[in-house]
Amino acid sequence: MIHLSRFAGVALVGLLLAGCQPEASAPRPDPVAMTDNALGFYCQMNLKEHPGPKAQVHLEGLTGMPLFFAQVRDAIAYQRMPEQESPIVAVYVSDMGKAKSWEEPGADNWIRADDAFYVAGADVGGGMGAPEFVPFGTEADAETFAKQHGGHVVRLGGIADEDVLAPVDFKTDADGNFLPPETTPSK
Repeated sequence: MIHLSRFAGVALVGLLLAGCQPEASAPRPDPVAMTDNALGFYCQMNLKEHPGPKAQVHLEGLTGMPLFFAQVRDAIAYQRMPEQESPIVAVYVSDMGKAKSWEEPGADNWIRADDAFYVAGADVGGGMGAPEFVPFGTEADAETFAKQHGGHVVRLGGIADEDVLAPVDFKTDADGNFLPPETTPSK
């Protein structure tokens, strides 16, 4: 009887220790190509109708169905908001170094957001007109863009919360009507 109790005790301890092992994390999902049907999470507008870089955020449990964003700035803001209901498992941004043009950022030239080099403070707005953090896959491409359009190169961790979470003041005319911002880089 004592041998059986010892065996049961050892088995119980083994089970408890096995339960303490960290769960194997699921593999990071691959980026999803932007289709003609892709809509921005906040604006619910067709992404291909807006110029500039885009982003996609993958949430736990929604494999292959990312949230798309019309601006990289909006995806960074979403990532940093405390109200997340589902854990974020991956964030991808357009590699503007591989984009055909500002108007056509590409459907499948995605890079991991934390690997990108961003140009902050450039003379362009994103797809929705707010200041944009323009992502590039290489520091050299980001530096070239910054020399042409102003701004400076920063990594994702160097972007301050207030730069993505603060409201944006848009220009208005004398009657208070919204003036669309310049969203296309000047040549």
